[in-house]
Amino acid sequence: MILNVPPVQNIKGRIALPASKSYSIRAHIIAARGGQSGIKHASDCEDAVVAAQIARKLQDLSTSLYRSGFCTGFDVGESGTTLRFLLPLLAQYTKKAKVTGKGTLVGRPNAHLCAALRRQGMDICGEGPKESVPVIFNGGALRGGRVEIDGSLSSQFISALMIALPTLEVDSRIVLTGKELVSQDYIQMTTQILARAGIRIKRISAREYFIKGRQKFKGLKNFDVPSDYGLAAFAMAAASILPSNIVLEGNLDDTLVQSDGHILEFLRRMGVDFKKTKKAIIMKGPFALKGGTFSLKSCPDLVPIMSVLALFAKGQTRLIGIHHARAKESDRISDLRQELLKVGAKVSESKDALTIEPQAIYREGQILDSHHDHRLAMAFTVLGAKIGCRVYGMESSRKSYPGFIKDMKVLGLL
Repeated sequence: MILNVPPVQNIKGRIALPASKSYSIRAHIIAARGGQSGIKHASDCEDAVVAAQIARKLQDLSTSLYRSGFCTGFDVGESGTTLRFLLPLLAQYTKKAKVTGKGTLVGRPNAHLCAALRRQGMDICGEGPKESVPVIFNGGALRGGRVEIDGSLSSQFISALMIALPTLEVDSRIVLTGKELVSQDYIQMTTQILARAGIRIKRISAREYFIKGRQKFKGLKNFDVPSDYGLAAFAMAAASILPSNIVLEGNLDDTLVQSDGHILEFLRRMGVDFKKTKKAIIMKGPFALKGGTFSLKSCPDLVPIMSVLALFAKGQTRLIGIHHARAKESDRISDLRQELLKVGAKVSESKDALTIEPQAIYREGQILDSHHDHRLAMAFTVLGAKIGCRVYGMESSRKSYPGFIKDMKVLGLL
């Protein structure tokens, strides 16, 4: 699907923000582990729907009188989070399994997690050197005790172990290896929602967590999923660079950490002013943006939209600590740079960073390829509203924000 995005004069209006995809997926999988749960306002995006389906399957398996000796099939679609959360649980729900996926999930790495699970006693292996889908489980058990895992690529591996280990007979320690730890806020997100289900994770240090064995999941009772700051970032970015008067309504409960909540800090550092309450974000733009150096080590999902903002900031912008953004739905460094060059942007990359020098004029009407990455597609839509472009692969936005096009039309962005 190619979406034509002409430049607009101004945006205004009021929308309800979508629910957090990350919290929704965690809530579904943790609810499946036991106890009574009520999940309110869960995301209806493709990844969250897949997580709900996998959760129901796990619940069905847990009520069986015995674990089937047949191979259980799991289809996780394109959801990397659901895939990683599922893998350590397989030994507790079935004797054999095949986990499949599609699209952008094919080729995404799971080697660090699979290696850790094999050391734990699970016979598990993915496809190719990255151990992508399909992943085959041929038996064995998750033993617990000391569990070492490389934390330099994805925090999802650590969160997955935190969800799986508490019900084992023995106490466990998760020890993080690797040169640099990434996306630490997502680990805190997992421990917060686990705590609501009665599971305690003790943080010994940044590289070690203690998990007592024989814990029981008590359910999430009534868990109201917060709104997603990472998805709010697109409308906020548009309001920062265009004449605007918008209200973004939602459940903005800041007691629940969100890694993408860093967008609020980043925008303020760039000179953006907005009013935020527990129920709404109110913005009237545009603003004279300032460049700078921003570490996105904890929030790689913000790389695309921060890059678009940098195009219109005064002075150089550097986005650093983002090597793990290469292992998302696309290579969010090289693929993003390739597309921004089409509009005449001055963008350079290194293994771990993007450097953007703003230009006075950008080329209009270019076809920008999302590379099947939902966050690139939505970021390019914001760029189009400023300079005009066409976005190829716009359907990918359904992965996290099914109502994106509708909401942007309400605001006058499309």
